Amino acid sequence: MRATPFESTEGSALPPFPEGWYFVASREDLRRKKIIHKTWLGEEIVLWCDDEGQICMAEAFCPHMGAFLAPEAGARVCNGRLVCPFHGFEFVADGQCVATPYAPPPASARLKVYETRELEGMVFGWWGTRGRPAQWQLPEKRQDEDGWSDIRLRTIRIPGHPQETTENSVDLAHLRYVHGYENVQRTGKLLIDGAYLKSCFDFNARIRIAGPLNTVFDVTTVTHVHGLGYSQVDFEERSIGYRARLWVLSTPVDGTSIDLTLASRVGDMRRPKRAVFGFRFLPLRARVDVMNRLVLAKEAGYVSEDVLIWRRKRYLPHPRLNRADGEILAYRRYCDQFYGNERVNTPRLIVGRA
Repeated sequence: MRATPFESTEGSALPPFPEGWYFVASREDLRRKKIIHKTWLGEEIVLWCDDEGQICMAEAFCPHMGAFLAPEAGARVCNGRLVCPFHGFEFVADGQCVATPYAPPPASARLKVYETRELEGMVFGWWGTRGRPAQWQLPEKRQDEDGWSDIRLRTIRIPGHPQETTENSVDLAHLRYVHGYENVQRTGKLLIDGAYLKSCFDFNARIRIAGPLNTVFDVTTVTHVHGLGYSQVDFEERSIGYRARLWVLSTPVDGTSIDLTLASRVGDMRRPKRAVFGFRFLPLRARVDVMNRLVLAKEAGYVSEDVLIWRRKRYLPHPRLNRADGEILAYRRYCDQFYGNERVNTPRLIVGRA
């Protein structure tokens, strides 16, 4: 029998929903749609915002008589309250029913709500093993980013598992073989501290923008991983002179698929070192926006190369590794904490040579 993408013929499998923070939607998308329904880690959830801007993420079924609270079923937001399409029960952002059309609301009528965290306009929800509360927090927004572009997002749905996609952060060998990076070198040691993993490396990438026009990008990266749903890659490009931030957000959907979201922003282009692509002749705002579009498009291309492999690969709990595989085993030990192990505070671990 053929295994699923994260099942193994070696007799073990990855549980489909690791504990952690997972991307739900952008605040901008929520502003436009008013109410969003998704299948998220096997749960049907809805997301809405009250009149004060507080976001609520809740189970998409009314506790009164089980009506589906999705917009496609007739649910709506009125005066910052989620209104059930079946009997008109109204819920506020903490999940409590505060009004019905015909009688006082029952005190027990409360939606199951999820912890949320907003980071740079992106909304994340916490999924805890056996429903336990958040065991760690996502990083705070940095304050030194005047002159940066807005964040752009792109999402694709693929078969897979967030442990497999996040493993790319330590699998430096695939950067050469799959994506054609040159001079890939680890800089510093792999750091693991509880739910946080840090991986640093340099590389060169020869990138063709249009026709024969191409340039070599000289890049240093620092990857910050907080659980299996949140990877933040900070880039510093030295040949032109700019910084970029890429988020790779893997969110399990139904146990067989993930929504893989790429988000990016670019800054630090006040004085490009080269007049490449005519950037020096653009206003700063247009300059960073154009570069951000190029960065996101190129990263999406790299991900499409990975997807060809992810769609068809099989999870191996005991891979036959060689010296070039670096810290993959340390990464897999890091992942163990997200599968129901009560000892989530993984000891601080530094692996490899500086």
